[in-house]
Amino acid sequence: MGMEPSLVYFLLSFLGFIIGSEQHTNITHHHDYCVLGAGPSGLQMGHYLSRARRDYIILERNSGPGSFFNRYPRHRKLISINKIHTGSNNREFNLRHDWNSLLSDRGDLLFGRVSSDFYPPADALPLYLSLYERELGLRVRYGVDIGRIRALSSASGKQYVLTDQHGSSYFCSVLLLATGLWVPQTIEFVGSDLVEGYESISTNPEDYKDQAVLILGKGNSAFETAQSLLGKASRVHMVSRSAVRLAWQTHYVGDLRAVNNEVLDTYQLKSLDGLVETHLEEIAITKRTEEGRRRPKKDKLYLTLKKYTQSGSSSSDARAEELSGFHIDNFSMRKPYDRVIRCLGFKFNFSIFDRSASPPRSDNARGRLPAVTAWYEGKNTPGLFVLGTAAHSRDYRASAGGFIHGFRYTVRAVHRVLEHRHHGHMWPSTKLSTSQLSSWILKRVNEASGPYQMFQVLGDIVLLQGSQSRYLEEFPLQALAQFASLSGHKVTKGLIILVMQYGKKKMDYLGRNRAETDWTRAWKSNFLHPVLYYYDRLPTEEEMRLRPHGWPLPRPKAIHHMIEDFLTEWDGSISHIQPLQRFLEYCVQNDLRSFYAESCFRLSLTHRQPPLSCRYGYLRGQGLTQSSQTGQKHYNTAVEFPEPNKGNPHDNSAFTNYLAQAGAPMSSGIKLDL
Repeated sequence: MGMEPSLVYFLLSFLGFIIGSEQHTNITHHHDYCVLGAGPSGLQMGHYLSRARRDYIILERNSGPGSFFNRYPRHRKLISINKIHTGSNNREFNLRHDWNSLLSDRGDLLFGRVSSDFYPPADALPLYLSLYERELGLRVRYGVDIGRIRALSSASGKQYVLTDQHGSSYFCSVLLLATGLWVPQTIEFVGSDLVEGYESISTNPEDYKDQAVLILGKGNSAFETAQSLLGKASRVHMVSRSAVRLAWQTHYVGDLRAVNNEVLDTYQLKSLDGLVETHLEEIAITKRTEEGRRRPKKDKLYLTLKKYTQSGSSSSDARAEELSGFHIDNFSMRKPYDRVIRCLGFKFNFSIFDRSASPPRSDNARGRLPAVTAWYEGKNTPGLFVLGTAAHSRDYRASAGGFIHGFRYTVRAVHRVLEHRHHGHMWPSTKLSTSQLSSWILKRVNEASGPYQMFQVLGDIVLLQGSQSRYLEEFPLQALAQFASLSGHKVTKGLIILVMQYGKKKMDYLGRNRAETDWTRAWKSNFLHPVLYYYDRLPTEEEMRLRPHGWPLPRPKAIHHMIEDFLTEWDGSISHIQPLQRFLEYCVQNDLRSFYAESCFRLSLTHRQPPLSCRYGYLRGQGLTQSSQTGQKHYNTAVEFPEPNKGNPHDNSAFTNYLAQAGAPMSSGIKLDL
């Protein structure tokens, strides 16, 4: 009889802890790469470093990987979807709907091995991470609690020194922070000492039976907590400075997910629960002893406004005039509460950094995250990179970089940057005949998971090189101005960038006319769809900085939106393929269609430059012969591509005429009037 998976995980974790605890104290270790944290992002980086055979070590203070998920979320249900059955056997496509698996070369090393639930139990994630670490043979040292990080400068650059609880030091040429966010976010206000924290509350609903509960916060942890109390608490109120933001409206997976939003029903259907907005810094929680006729004296908690409090302390009984209900008789939250719970999320732990090594705080997310460059290197801390959730400042509230299904790709991008910087390996690329571009792009938009999950953050780059092209996948778009130094590739004859993005129009996402279906209006698409940007040169850093608000890239020479698709399958010959083909032909100034040998023979006799497929197929002794007359007219019909207008580079009349011949009106997804 086999052991339970949870018991196997416990024994392996305990063994790792014992081994880690037996390390000698005051020992100095040297590594090229130090990864701090054995959570999902740390193990993901460990895989790439291991595969590249680099000198690395992963340091983890706890006894097993993913220890955060041994406690959080408190009510033990993940909100990251685990869609195992997609109707497809394409592994890359399936990752679009698998939000928990890490990337590897193993097709079977997926989260589905530990859970088949659509919303899996939280305990399944540490179990999966343990499986991932063990089967890939990653080098993790457990029981190493790093308490101080400092930087040493030398002629060769900065080196980072990590000191653990035993006084041992780890000298690292590159430091990769994968610690996540685990320090509870708090706000100081009058009476904050009377508030319970999400990290320590009871998760037994019986403990809240017939109690009035006030929850500070309106994120997923707050709603997760509220939802667990609905059947027992007498009423649940929630307060924060912002209104509720629903993920299905904002397209940001960190906003409130439908799996947690039952309180919205009980609020809108007026069943005692409710939501209120106010700045938490302006409130006060006061205590007042209530006497009942049949019940003993009991302390009750009141939410009031700081301006009404006089003592500035919540330790003594509040007077009646200090309560908001005394001043406003219909104050929304005038009734007392039995408990007040803080659910404000988590923040990055800056406390372990020496001044010489600490990355600055980001401007967004209220300073909870470290500030990083577009390639995830700490600002002012060269050689220190931030991975995973802690690097979410780059795409906060804009994409999925704070979650496994997003940062597994940004970690891979960081590794590619490191491989070029320290080992001279260029960003991986595929060399294509330019006539193959359309097929390759269609393959990517229909199955690639990286740009799909990290929309508007990671994009594919096509380097145009005449009859040949080079295709690079998942480059950080905001680092485009540093493309050559980060990738090792140069832009010589222009480039096309493929991005997945949502529309910018605010609308009712469940109302009529919420989606565009006419391909001639593709640029008005509202839902996720591919967009191609064409530049005849690499945008500068200033152009990146001054790009239009909400745009992932500066204004291009030409832009093409592929019409949004209900099935997210961009394979329609009229709606998707033909407009894409015409756009690419404009970018490369050549006919990209494929022709049979008979047509190539005729075109070679009648054109100075036959199409690319003929030049690099038929004229080199290759090509297919059309034996049947069926469809011969279609293949024999060639549109002569006009010579580029050399007098005025901004004159698009040639392209307009070309589109007219091809039957594509200028109101199509090819939008040139920028």
